[in-house]
Amino acid sequence: MSSPSAVTDQVAVHVFGGPTALFEYGGLRFLTDPTFDGPGDFQAPAVVLTKTAPSAAAPADLGPIDVVLLSHDEHADNLDTSGRAMLADVPLTLTTPGGGQRLGEKATGLADWQSVELDRPDGGTVTVTGVPAVHGPGTRHEVEPICGEVVGFVLTGEGLPTVYVSGDNASLDAVEEIAGRFAPVDTAILFAGAPRFAEVFDGRVIVLDSAMAAEAARLLGARRVVPVHYDSWAHFTEGRAELEAAFAAAAMADRLDWGQRP
Repeated sequence: MSSPSAVTDQVAVHVFGGPTALFEYGGLRFLTDPTFDGPGDFQAPAVVLTKTAPSAAAPADLGPIDVVLLSHDEHADNLDTSGRAMLADVPLTLTTPGGGQRLGEKATGLADWQSVELDRPDGGTVTVTGVPAVHGPGTRHEVEPICGEVVGFVLTGEGLPTVYVSGDNASLDAVEEIAGRFAPVDTAILFAGAPRFAEVFDGRVIVLDSAMAAEAARLLGARRVVPVHYDSWAHFTEGRAELEAAFAAAAMADRLDWGQRP
């Protein structure tokens, strides 16, 4: 079993603000939910999303991307205009089944527990498995008509650590189900921030809050947690300080890794 320091050395995670992170895994370069537009207002189906800070990088700064892991394509805080444009230059986007239909031939939708195998440059494969995510409080049946379909991802490969990317998930039941198949996880990239809207679900969180993120880490047996999706947007109600406090309260402060910034 790998030590936390060894895992950190194996998978460096570069964070750019919001849900966007870049990491190399098995010789392939993966990017999560690309958002590179400047600050401003973005209309969503039920609410207005306000971006408050620019991304720490532009698409041209990143170099070639092999795979985009897109939790969903319907909200600008997960895929904005600049992010959508860059998909044309990426060989493969993995996303929800609906997103796979909307985004064209370079996109592949993954249902829960559906996997794809990607060839590694030096031989072997990386397996990416779509895993459950619920973008709000309650069941998928209750949530998806309002917030849409979301997918998370688990990456595995021979000789590689297990990486979990949660996507916009607010369900600890989903995390427990994922843990039942994949725990312990080496690196969990957890979307957090406790986003809320008074107009949606009576202001209840639609992605993990800080205490839930700590509980998700416990359920997953995560050796390292890289939080994303907690800054740069007005609807995030908890940030770094709340995450640090929650992980300290759970005696897991040493598992937090804030990623590498440009």
